[in-house]
Amino acid sequence: MTGAESKKPKIRFTGYTDAWEQRKVGELLVERNEQAPMSAEYPLMAFIANEGVAPKGERYDRSSLVNDTAGKLYKKTMFGDFIYSSNNLETGSIGLNKYGNACISPVYSIFQPTGLADSDFIGRRFVRKDFINAMVKWRQGVIYGQWKIHESDFLRIEVAVPSIEEQRKIGAFLDDLDDLIALHQRKLEQLKSSKKYFLQNMFPQNGESVPKIRFDGFTDAWEQRKFGNCFTMMQNNTLSRAELSQEFGVARNVHYGDVLVKYGECLDVQTANLPYITEDETADKYKASFLQNGDVVIADTAEDQTVGKCTEIKGLCDETVISGLHTIPCRPTVKFGQGYLGYYLNSPAFHDQLLPLMQGIKVTSIAKKPLMDTNIVFPIELEEQEQIGTFFQALDGTITLHQRKCDELQKIKKFLLQNMFV
Repeated sequence: MTGAESKKPKIRFTGYTDAWEQRKVGELLVERNEQAPMSAEYPLMAFIANEGVAPKGERYDRSSLVNDTAGKLYKKTMFGDFIYSSNNLETGSIGLNKYGNACISPVYSIFQPTGLADSDFIGRRFVRKDFINAMVKWRQGVIYGQWKIHESDFLRIEVAVPSIEEQRKIGAFLDDLDDLIALHQRKLEQLKSSKKYFLQNMFPQNGESVPKIRFDGFTDAWEQRKFGNCFTMMQNNTLSRAELSQEFGVARNVHYGDVLVKYGECLDVQTANLPYITEDETADKYKASFLQNGDVVIADTAEDQTVGKCTEIKGLCDETVISGLHTIPCRPTVKFGQGYLGYYLNSPAFHDQLLPLMQGIKVTSIAKKPLMDTNIVFPIELEEQEQIGTFFQALDGTITLHQRKCDELQKIKKFLLQNMFV
């Protein structure tokens, strides 16, 4: 590849063919070094890693440490300014002011674009790893917290850039892509919030016999029983997945990590990517139970004072699937509609009973006996149970689709960021 070709990105807008031009940062940015006290026009803000200028939260608000906040001088910044902190470049303390007029700490270096630079383009180009590495070479000082990249040295750094028109197209295009990602992300968060709301309101709370939200046509009070009167406990595996795989390798298994992280309230074995261990003599020799459709697997451990999750098994045909390490496998002795148990046992209605029973500090766990003494509630009619399960599975399906769309857009963005710049 010739020198000129090396200054051309792999992906370009139609009509642009010239090699990108090597320029000093000082041709693209000029320092903004205006100091003033905070005011209504220039409120005091934080510069948050990977977010930029933003209102001070409790974590970043240190005004109580300053005796004269109103009289203290800060640096003024405006929309589109490029800002960095010499100390924390590698952790994201570099980027654009997307907020507007503000005052921020004097430790930051602030620059405004010249007529040769588009702010959005600069905001993308100057946070790339290669440029940050070029900046770090100018960093001076031996004590963390006192490192400094002098503004004059920063302005000497050279970088390849296209014409201002191409810069604007790149910046605007990537901004539009970010807006699309944000739109799907908001929709995803709304769906997750809706699920949380329904989990809180479609099951009876605090000893009540009917839920706040119910499908039409159902009016009977729900039945309440002891967990131990509705389930039998089965044997669970006592060896780690690694220990089992050293000797065997044919049957699939579910352990606590799958339940806590990978799979939701209903584990469809047909679509799950479960790892394999042995089928031969596993149940007897290694205390692991063969699972059936309708069984529930409860993770008996959790972290940070939370409650272990549960998953309901479905989709089993002829597969051999066993319970894994740190799980409590249970088999219903009462007929339940498909999907109901997985969602009910992960609802606040049931988890509120488990939380006081969890033991431990960093990693908490629950024993089988107190679990058996908890109460469960369920509609008498199987049809109502099945409608609840179907409703939540459809909601989960929609959440998965939006999550997949967000992931795809993020991959597209990553690819473009790798190929639209020299």
